[in-house]
Amino acid sequence: MTDLKKIAVFADVQNIYYTTRQAYQRQFNYRKFWEHCDAMGRISIANAYAIDRGDSQQQKFQNTLQKIGFTIKLKPYIQRSDGSSKGDWDVGITIDILEAAEEVDTIILLSGDGDFDLLLQKINARYAVSTYVYGVPALTAKSLINAASVYVPIEEELLL
Repeated sequence: MTDLKKIAVFADVQNIYYTTRQAYQRQFNYRKFWEHCDAMGRISIANAYAIDRGDSQQQKFQNTLQKIGFTIKLKPYIQRSDGSSKGDWDVGITIDILEAAEEVDTIILLSGDGDFDLLLQKINARYAVSTYVYGVPALTAKSLINAASVYVPIEEELLL
């Protein structure tokens, strides 16, 4: 029996929600994505990062992600006095990926955010891990695609 590769999955929920909606007017299929990841080895870490607005539809969605196998990490939604809002997980995702890189064979990042390119370059250079990025082709930063060992475009098969 061969040892399965240990996999860590990190889903930037807000990024994927907005990019699939903008590009396809559809939602992302997290079950199909889980099947893709699971086929690569044994998922030992699976985090989904979201913003908590206290919305019942959002809570239903988060429960679905938990049933699939994700650990949900929430940050409060912040509405500023000037009308702008804040709520991103870039630093939290970065810390979690850096910590996981020593323990797994493969890092899978579900995001098109170019802010993660330096992170992937760093872990590719420092650790013996493969890095996969899943993102919407038209809305994924080229620098992130180039930093990944493997880029997987989100297309029809991964949409609801």
